[in-house]
Amino acid sequence: AFSVVSKLLSQRKLGLLDELVSAEVLQALKEKISLLPDSHRDALAADIDAIMYTTEGDIRIYYDDDGIKFVSILMRFWYLNGADLPDEVPGETRVFQVVFGDESTKERRHLLTANYEFQREFTEGAKPDWTITRIEHPRLLE
Repeated sequence: AFSVVSKLLSQRKLGLLDELVSAEVLQALKEKISLLPDSHRDALAADIDAIMYTTEGDIRIYYDDDGIKFVSILMRFWYLNGADLPDEVPGETRVFQVVFGDESTKERRHLLTANYEFQREFTEGAKPDWTITRIEHPRLLE
């Protein structure tokens, strides 16, 4: 899901995210993505083979005011991306770079992070559909 959604964000195909991403998150993304330079937009895309590491950051089970049970899982992803980003980005935060190959054929990639929160209703009889309720690409979508 992370790879698919990140590619759609990068391609500005936000209409295809209606069933995957909450309406509130999608509205905020529309505003942010329209202001991004192309290099930052390109850096949002995470190929499935370029995901280096994933970990869960937070798992919660909670009930809303009507007693409906929900499960929420925050996932953190580290992925390589070859977008043409500057070595230093706004806020003076260093973007890590990985160089592949020898001096004549070296390929530069950035190690980037993203946080996606997935939520689903967990009451008996509810559809087993997950919705993304938070999307963060630090240094890119700020």
